Amino acid sequence: MYVKRGQDEALWHDALFVRRAVFIDEQGVPEEEEIDAFERESVHFVIYDDDQPIAAGRFRIIDDVGKIERICVLPAYRGRGIGKRIMEAIEQYASQHVTKVKLNAQTHAEPFYKQLGYETVSDVFLDAGIPHVTMVKNMRS
Repeated sequence: MYVKRGQDEALWHDALFVRRAVFIDEQGVPEEEEIDAFERESVHFVIYDDDQPIAAGRFRIIDDVGKIERICVLPAYRGRGIGKRIMEAIEQYASQHVTKVKLNAQTHAEPFYKQLGYETVSDVFLDAGIPHVTMVKNMRS
């Protein structure tokens, strides 16, 4: 398995393959909410098993804060540390550009992000009909 990052069309399509399977097909997020106006300005990350995309996420900077978004792993690959691996790749990249990152986590994933050092800073809110919380992490101590 390996991670690729970038902003090229082919990588974005691979990221969308995973995001469609997880967010649109599995979780019922409308496609017009999942695919948004920030796709081209985001740096996309994809984990591949051989040449098959199996996990994805994206990163962008908003007001000097890194925003980690769209973290997903195909169902057949969950529970193998792949979510942690994609987060590590994004955080490594983010640490070169910002001192703080934030993300909106689905509430069921909140313990996962807490294990990675994130702190919850919001009440529960709905995004695409799914309960979320905002979480932050300082990239430099």
